[in-house]
Amino acid sequence: MTIRVLIVDDHHVVRRGLAFFLRTQKGIDIIGEGANGKEAVELAKSLKPDVILMDLVMPEMNGVEATKIIKKENPNIHIMMLTSFSDQDHVIPALEAGASGFQLKDIQPDELVASIKKIMGGENQLHPKATSHLLANLSRGKQERNLLDDLTKRELDVLKEIAKGKSNKEIAASLFITEKTVKTHVSNLLSKLELADRTQAALFAVKNQIID
Repeated sequence: MTIRVLIVDDHHVVRRGLAFFLRTQKGIDIIGEGANGKEAVELAKSLKPDVILMDLVMPEMNGVEATKIIKKENPNIHIMMLTSFSDQDHVIPALEAGASGFQLKDIQPDELVASIKKIMGGENQLHPKATSHLLANLSRGKQERNLLDDLTKRELDVLKEIAKGKSNKEIAASLFITEKTVKTHVSNLLSKLELADRTQAALFAVKNQIID
């Protein structure tokens, strides 16, 4: 089976170099090149590639936005981010957008070919740095969910009310409890969630989608 590959990068030399090398590889067919995310979306629609090698930072539309659109329109297209950036602010959004792989541009040519073939086989291909960021992100989410498990039902009710911007007096009226009891619940939930104040509690509630 021949893997049809689209290369998207705003640096002409990078595109040319990748295309030149990959054309020498058996089982890989370079069907097109794009210079930005907007072109990536258009070419994905018209060429229907199997795999897109996508740069992250590009003019007009970045790789993350392009990936979101492409995956929504054609979920079967595999997208591998090929970038110079390995920090968490780039890795996590790319994976959340639907990228199947994340590799750095200093990857060995043979490894790149292997990654492309593995992605086609249904395997996610992540650079070790990307993997560590993903695991750290999942770990943080797990820790936060575990902290939520420590809350009583009433403390969870109070947290939901805090997220709505209500004062202790308003929370007391809404939950039919005394203001003093609300203060106790607020103090307890802040302690259990390891938060400093009500603002952090409200943000925590929104982030963890626990608002009614």
